[in-house]
Amino acid sequence: MATDYVLFIHGVNTRQRSENKTYADDLIRLIEKEVKSKSPNLMLKQIPLYWGKVNLEEEQKLLEKFQQSSTWKHLWFQDFRSNQIMQFVGDAALYISRHVGSNVIKALAEQIKKELPQQPSKEDRLHLVSHSWGTVILFDILFAARWDDPKTPAEARRSVQVIRQGIFGVEPSSSQGIRVASIHTMGSPIALFNLINLVSDTTDVRGSTHDIAPGLELLLDRLFQARGQKQLRWRNLMHPGDPIAWPLANIIPDLVDRQKKFLDIEDVVTSNSDVSDIVMLPLAQTPISLLVNGGDAHGSYWKSKDVVNTITKTILQEAINPAVVATP
Repeated sequence: MATDYVLFIHGVNTRQRSENKTYADDLIRLIEKEVKSKSPNLMLKQIPLYWGKVNLEEEQKLLEKFQQSSTWKHLWFQDFRSNQIMQFVGDAALYISRHVGSNVIKALAEQIKKELPQQPSKEDRLHLVSHSWGTVILFDILFAARWDDPKTPAEARRSVQVIRQGIFGVEPSSSQGIRVASIHTMGSPIALFNLINLVSDTTDVRGSTHDIAPGLELLLDRLFQARGQKQLRWRNLMHPGDPIAWPLANIIPDLVDRQKKFLDIEDVVTSNSDVSDIVMLPLAQTPISLLVNGGDAHGSYWKSKDVVNTITKTILQEAINPAVVATP
């Protein structure tokens, strides 16, 4: 019997110093409840990956240096700088470095090797759910050429291979691993981080080592063939008050699916279940809404009914009408 694996990877929580290991518990519980109520016999395994403490020490050291400056006390929005901006930009800068990036990859590889099946059946399905900067990390690990560079620490290269070998269609072992059945991105800035690919210098035949497009397009092509030419569902979830969330439905096809045959991609606008959205609506286009509600909006996906309904619908659709999986 097929098993549906749901793999979560978190980004930054812009209201706390770092994500904790229980970041996905509410969403996992709600998805489990919804799936079981509609398909009691469906085999579901949900796997939250965690990398939150890997770069916390370096980020804290940098913040302490800022706070020791004689000019720090004169700056406005100190809490906003220390949390929202510092965490997001800090995580980005630290991950891009080979040292911290390698540590993140090592931590994720150990978890993936333990949780995903080493020899999945061809009916097993993998649903990817990424939040915020976690989307950039996931796609970078799977597709960026920088991890193949001999200058990259050997342990990091081995960890990348462990992760890539666990997923069908990803080099270097494209015929092995579990098949991706859907992608869900939440509060994702991946479009901004791939601007370089949209406007790349075509005279540079080498391309960028951070470019995810070639590897992602190759995966989509292989999945399209293996899934009996069935499009892969990609749902991009965005809270309207989340400053880090950006539309993808008109961006991703320009990168990897110009003929629009590989992907069924859709932007989905979410809302909080409480009255905060209604209260903030009159201030939606002002800086006040960003300062007051931006962090809450960015972290709202983990308890959102809209997110639960969207992910659950995809899982059930794939289970009820599975792709005709070809033998590699």
